[in-house]
Amino acid sequence: MKNMTKFLAATALTAVSASAAMADKWDMPLAYSATNFHSENAAQFAECVTAATDGAIEMVTHPSGSLFAGNDIKRAVQTGQAPVGERLISAHQNENPLFGIDSIPFLATSFDAHEKLWEVAGPKIAEVLADQNLVYLYSVPWPPQGLYFKKPVESVADMEGIKFRSYSTATARMAELTGMLPVQVEAAELSQALATGVAESFISSGATGYDRKVWEHLTHFYEVDAWLPRNIIFANKDAWDALDEAQQAAMTDCATEAKTRGLQMSKDYTQLTLDGLREGGMEVGPASDTLVGELKEIGETMTAEWLESAGDQGKAIVDDYKAMQ
Repeated sequence: MKNMTKFLAATALTAVSASAAMADKWDMPLAYSATNFHSENAAQFAECVTAATDGAIEMVTHPSGSLFAGNDIKRAVQTGQAPVGERLISAHQNENPLFGIDSIPFLATSFDAHEKLWEVAGPKIAEVLADQNLVYLYSVPWPPQGLYFKKPVESVADMEGIKFRSYSTATARMAELTGMLPVQVEAAELSQALATGVAESFISSGATGYDRKVWEHLTHFYEVDAWLPRNIIFANKDAWDALDEAQQAAMTDCATEAKTRGLQMSKDYTQLTLDGLREGGMEVGPASDTLVGELKEIGETMTAEWLESAGDQGKAIVDDYKAMQ
């Protein structure tokens, strides 16, 4: 009897080990900290996939650029170094102008407006990603973007010579047009860049400033609601095609849930983070009418430049979006 018990226990252990060996581990690199709402949402997505596939796919998130630096995530997924990942898509506008549709200044400045824009643009972005060996899963917008400084800024003239953290073609161009000096800095490196003076200013949502405790280095946040950039979660197409239909369906269902949940998290996080910046000691409020007016003029220049680079397809997206207003 004792030998039989040992045999059954050994058999059970072997079965568990075999099941674990059969599990397909999907490492998911993320650029932002584990406490950022995008990362928290991605972690819930990963848990959903693991549960929905009965552990056949074990999805594990790696926040803060710990697996791949933010700028390397998209390429890592394209080439199969990681089966799934998340990336701020506008950071790759240099690859295709359509990736910058979410960063056209003052085109869509609220959550409702931006969701209408993405209703038109999203399918086109998915087509571009498909041509790059990527399967679009879901995307979530950041809160509206504002400007961070270490001094009061009332006009564009006050920005001249400031070292400005850029993360995309649009942010670099904004720096140039305002007389600031663009410095490429990934999210995971932002705190160090501010602490060492590599960067003195940046444009982002209240979420980034709150997560990075930028009140330790900066003093002012101006709500200009310039745009709402999006993070996109995509899978390597070869890894996706290797899944059976039930697994693909499970991942798609989890992605739909993550999209809806993430949008609400972004909305909820907006006020919380602005309050957090104030509690940290920053001055938070709307930009002056002068600054807003000058930024909108710059936005018109950037819009014209984007439309020229994006061609007929870009113009069609913008026209269809405006027709929905």
